[in-house]
Amino acid sequence: MHVVKLDCTLRDGGYYNSWNFSADLAQRYLDAMSEVGVSVVEIGLRSLENDGFKGAFAFSHDEYLQNLNVPSGLDIGVMVNASELVGGDINDRLKALFPRPSGQSPVSLVRIACHVHEFSEALSATSWLKEQGYRVGFNLMQVADRSETEIVELAREAQQWNPDVLYFADSMGGMTPDQTATIIGWIRQGWQGALGIHTHDNLGLALQNTLTALDKGVTWIDSTVTGMGRGPGNARTEEVVIELMDKTEHRVNLIPLMSLIRTDFKPMQQHFGWGTNPYYFLAGKYGIHPSFVQEMLADSRYVEADLLAVIEHLRREGGKKFSRDALHSARHRLRSESKGAWAPAEMLKGRDILLLGSGPGVREHREALEQYIRKNAPVVMALNTQTSIDSSLIDVRVACHPVRLLADCAEHSSLPQPLITPVGVLPEDVRSRLSKKKLLDFGMQVEHGRFEFDDTHCVLPVSLVIAYALAVATSGQAERVMMAGFDGFGADDPRTVEMHALLAGYQQHSAALPLLAVTPTRYSVPVQSIYGM
Repeated sequence: MHVVKLDCTLRDGGYYNSWNFSADLAQRYLDAMSEVGVSVVEIGLRSLENDGFKGAFAFSHDEYLQNLNVPSGLDIGVMVNASELVGGDINDRLKALFPRPSGQSPVSLVRIACHVHEFSEALSATSWLKEQGYRVGFNLMQVADRSETEIVELAREAQQWNPDVLYFADSMGGMTPDQTATIIGWIRQGWQGALGIHTHDNLGLALQNTLTALDKGVTWIDSTVTGMGRGPGNARTEEVVIELMDKTEHRVNLIPLMSLIRTDFKPMQQHFGWGTNPYYFLAGKYGIHPSFVQEMLADSRYVEADLLAVIEHLRREGGKKFSRDALHSARHRLRSESKGAWAPAEMLKGRDILLLGSGPGVREHREALEQYIRKNAPVVMALNTQTSIDSSLIDVRVACHPVRLLADCAEHSSLPQPLITPVGVLPEDVRSRLSKKKLLDFGMQVEHGRFEFDDTHCVLPVSLVIAYALAVATSGQAERVMMAGFDGFGADDPRTVEMHALLAGYQQHSAALPLLAVTPTRYSVPVQSIYGM
């Protein structure tokens, strides 16, 4: 059985660096692929969309590719997203994408990546591309949760158009070897041509699924160097090559590839962080698009509690299709709204609040803060489990994120202060763990763009604990809020941008209290030194 080894590192890996690989790296990569017996290199995408900066391999124009020295015997392919073809005149769009026939282009293979709903219409591209001399492949995505009947019918549709190879992709990374074998059997009921597989490594099974596919007669297999690819990545080319070498006893020269990994891909992996981890594992297990996890891991606003909360929300509500709007909504969405039962005015009316954040400013200026508290007796409110000052000086704590609370339950239980929290939105397991804790139930609802402050609950644009604490103080009719430990982050850090927007929105509200930072801060609030107070 002849196996076509297709490496798509610069195409799939481009989701991490916007396809901005240097020509020098691309050349050394092509040379290394030739040395390890790769049959086809899918060099990048071929696209007409040009929104934001992307490197050369997002377009893979013939003029650029002709500057590369492609080793003899190595075929070059590109991938087209079916979304750029369907819904209009496919042939016109193909002519724009492929202005030259294959004989005048470095490209000999075109693969079209299709969702199930695009497949029937996109298949008609086969005829035009073949007339231009290209080999044609189709990547059928997100088939793992489709029924046998659906998959057999899709395979029969493909058979009618007779592309050169039909791939199925483990798009969500949740397939097991048994599922892989089952899907191959279903496809074979309707498709008799060459069959390929593209695996993802959420569960750490990409290589095993690939080898299972080979045992079941699949002859085209995808992989990438170090597994570089969207989300957790793919089957690793270096491992696939070694496995096939052991199976066939066909020796290859691994030195250029291993050198390339050491000099280029390992440093990139350390920088971008692809590869499986518990978050990708959960996403694969629950059928969640890996781009949700990839985006969160690249965004400093998402701490562990956020990541787990978003994954849990997407598990319940569905996350097969990635969008940034859906990600934002999932991050701030709560299980329900809560009207609360405790009115903070009982504690806070007419009082100054000293709000303790988690930044280093609290620890660095601890003595001055403690002296101020002893002298002026503000209501000291600490976010979450902040413990940088004498605990006996903290009056109350504030927490609102259900997953963060789950992680902090044991610590909260050992801390002596009452906890202000929206009890109604907390899962039963969190409430159970906090059953011996004095809870002050101030309700919360999250609704984009809104601040609203009522006696026992609030409406907030985000579920950040600082927003909740400001709402507690505002509903409690406090005199002012002094802020310590809100140092901020770098100017371009997403957390800084988010906090600037939150504080600006709050301060514009007619009920907003005066804010005063008393330790260093990068946020746009008035500042006075704790040492002069």
